[in-house]
Amino acid sequence: MSRRVALYARVSTKGQTLENQLAELRVVCERNSWDVVQVFTDFGIPGAKGRSQRSGLDALLKGIVRREFDQVVVWSIDRLGRSLQDLIAVLNELRQKRCDLYIHKQALDTNTPSGKMLFQMLGVFAEFEREIIRERTVAGQQRARKQGKRIGRRSVIDDTLRTQALRLRSGGHSLRDIGGRLNVSAATVLKALVDGNSDRNGRRDAKC
Repeated sequence: MSRRVALYARVSTKGQTLENQLAELRVVCERNSWDVVQVFTDFGIPGAKGRSQRSGLDALLKGIVRREFDQVVVWSIDRLGRSLQDLIAVLNELRQKRCDLYIHKQALDTNTPSGKMLFQMLGVFAEFEREIIRERTVAGQQRARKQGKRIGRRSVIDDTLRTQALRLRSGGHSLRDIGGRLNVSAATVLKALVDGNSDRNGRRDAKC
């Protein structure tokens, strides 16, 4: 049974041509008796652009989900994405739907044992990259704290909000109602009330 194949080609600038890639891929498909059922392209779009800005790639991934073909054929690995994370995202879509991938320039075919092994190694490298990014983020936050810098969003709770929340709560208003009046969430109101009561108790203890 012939394999249903989708071709994908992309060029970064409008001075380049898609046909060079597609012509070579069609020769590969003919040599392997693969049936080309769809062709997807992105013209003049850099590889750094995400799926939302690459209509051809988006349509390809939707076709994978709908199981419209058995294998995706591309000329080079960087046609799918410039970052490891982008590449892994595409490969995960393929793996989940049991759709194979053939990359001509790197001679990678996930339908072979060596291709499957490389596919798994790419997943390991992606996890390694995520860990490196996480460690750098944590180290940066720790360094910023030592320098006295604030991490995260600035709290919307101030003395005015606490006073207004306490007054409205004393009047019998619900947390949701207070939040609507003060344009904050009910959770923020609750925190403001807890902080306000803590401040009151602190002042009362200081007087004793």
